[in-house]
Amino acid sequence: MIFHSNHLPFAHFLMDYESSYSLLFLCVFFCCFSCTFSVKFSYPNFLDDNNIVTSGKANRTQVDSVWSIRLSGDQIGGDLFDATSRAYYSQPIQLWDPIKNVTTDFTTSFEFIMTAVNSSIPASDAIAFFITSEDSVIAPSNSAAGWLGLFNETTNGNPSNQMVAVEFDSWQDTWDPNDNHVGINVNSIVSKVNETFKDPFTSGDIMVATVSYDSTSENLSLLLKYIDVPLIANQHLNLTHNVKLRNVLPEKVIVGFSASTGRSIRVQAIRSWNFSSTLDLVLTQNGAKGNSKMWLVGLIIGVVLLVAGISFGSYCILWRSTKRKQVEGDDEDEDEDEEMGMMDGAEDLIEGTGPKRFAYKDLVVATNNFSEEGKLGQGGFGGVYKGFLTEMNVEIAVKKISSSSNQGKKEYISEVMTISRLRHRNLVQLVGWSHKRESFVLAYEYMPNGSLDSHLFHKKTHLSWPVRHKIVHGLASGLLYLHEEWEQCVVHRDIKSSNVMLDSNFNAKLGDFGLARFVDHELGSQTTVVAGTMGYMAPEYLITSKANKESDVFSFGVVALEIVCGRRVVEPKAEELKISLVNWVWELYGKGRLLEAMDETLNGDYDIDKMTCLMTTGLWCAHPDHTLRPSIRQAIKVLNFEAPLPSLSSQMPVPMYSYAPARITIANQVSLTLTSEERSTTATPSIN
Repeated sequence: MIFHSNHLPFAHFLMDYESSYSLLFLCVFFCCFSCTFSVKFSYPNFLDDNNIVTSGKANRTQVDSVWSIRLSGDQIGGDLFDATSRAYYSQPIQLWDPIKNVTTDFTTSFEFIMTAVNSSIPASDAIAFFITSEDSVIAPSNSAAGWLGLFNETTNGNPSNQMVAVEFDSWQDTWDPNDNHVGINVNSIVSKVNETFKDPFTSGDIMVATVSYDSTSENLSLLLKYIDVPLIANQHLNLTHNVKLRNVLPEKVIVGFSASTGRSIRVQAIRSWNFSSTLDLVLTQNGAKGNSKMWLVGLIIGVVLLVAGISFGSYCILWRSTKRKQVEGDDEDEDEDEEMGMMDGAEDLIEGTGPKRFAYKDLVVATNNFSEEGKLGQGGFGGVYKGFLTEMNVEIAVKKISSSSNQGKKEYISEVMTISRLRHRNLVQLVGWSHKRESFVLAYEYMPNGSLDSHLFHKKTHLSWPVRHKIVHGLASGLLYLHEEWEQCVVHRDIKSSNVMLDSNFNAKLGDFGLARFVDHELGSQTTVVAGTMGYMAPEYLITSKANKESDVFSFGVVALEIVCGRRVVEPKAEELKISLVNWVWELYGKGRLLEAMDETLNGDYDIDKMTCLMTTGLWCAHPDHTLRPSIRQAIKVLNFEAPLPSLSSQMPVPMYSYAPARITIANQVSLTLTSEERSTTATPSIN
């Protein structure tokens, strides 16, 4: 089992204060505060099942030569009829923080198999993934068969259950739509939403389920597919439900699996399980809740002092020895640090208070010396290479930026100082950084499905309508975090399809923060040298040089239209009316023929209402007049059908500007000057 959690940066405290007084202070500090961690754990199999608790008929055994958690027991007999089983992670997980008033995002994925023991007798009933309170980890009595080990006749529908579940059901009860469906349940056995799966769950095929929660949109989603089948149309199932989990569940929850049987038996097994949440470390005074217990403080102080007294001296000696060797070997790196120019904020990189700094040679080894065979792509400031960090057991994407361009160096510093301070499930995570003389290197989490444009325009994989819809919502969620939910407003300035990355489950993650800028929420905009990619840049940004949330929303609207239409924002070789995607779609909107713009490869397999909503919202966001664009929050409300569709003019408006000329730097490093009279000039640079 692999486990990770955030930790407090107390290393500097230990370095600077090596006295018993500082140690006592540290111990009291730990005791007076409670810590909440974001959680990540991974069970590729259950040979090592530490922290997994089983109850009922559940047990650890081999299923098809894989160590699994079998939820139906491993013996056939009468005591397995009308039985319940549970397996859950033993440690409570912080779902929401009452002090910071935030709720975690989380993603969990698991492989499972369901097979009837006797093929002549239909198998019953189901497996469910559940989230519940610490007081409800044991299945209630009389909860077998159709109750899934979650509820019974007395508790069903009671809000005090504090139970949210995703069911995989192969038996039709009176409240079920059929005998092969999935559902999302909230405090009741009757699903809030359900969907029929095309093949029987009991076929014995290995299924992979991914359950995710986006706290921004309050969306709980399920993706279900066969283990060996890629995410293509008609080969997977998507189910979503909007629920405010903090209104249903306590702040700390238990996650796990429940299963039940009726009068027939099946093999029900969980083969692997991964879970990750994103709630940052929070320190809250116990006294604020009124539940401080002095005897517990004393006990913890005693234990910490005992352990620290034995290990502290050894730790300091070891640290000093290691640090001395590191300093002796870092003279060359210090020279390289001076070459960076020490831009604002760069001192944090040098002092090591930002993201992890890698030795340059480690990233050379990880990428096989930046091998061309592992090259993932080429951007305006350098190449991107696939790598593997052995010490962290993780795949990475490494962006190598040449320092021959001063803009490349600025992008390097800007990206590290921006993205390292942000944390959201729809933003690409920066793993670390390094530089050496003429090379600057950034290491990101690896996105197995690459960039969005490779699927839309290079036909890497056909994107089904549910996947496209999910990508738009994910991108919107990430942008909302940047604009409104972080402590400062972050203007990205380069939102485009090639900067939207897709993980293994086709979740959207916005990347490339080299052009991003921090703006105080109350200021709204910042005047800069115009930089970005033609077609995605708002018209007023080209003229006024003012980057703001509205210019980002314009870019989002363009990308949304690209996703729906499967066309680039600018197609120079297309017939005149179709060269500009926004102009063409707006013309069809005015003629009442909006759906003619949709990607023909969808073959009509889409939801008409959602498609119309998405395309109209895309046009609204890409409105030429920035004062008539929505905020990203307003756009999300429309996409969620929480607000009515906007009524746009039948003809695309023409904005009027009379500002001073602006200096422009477009994505391929070409500079030009536009005046208000030249605002119709068309440039077609290579797209980064």
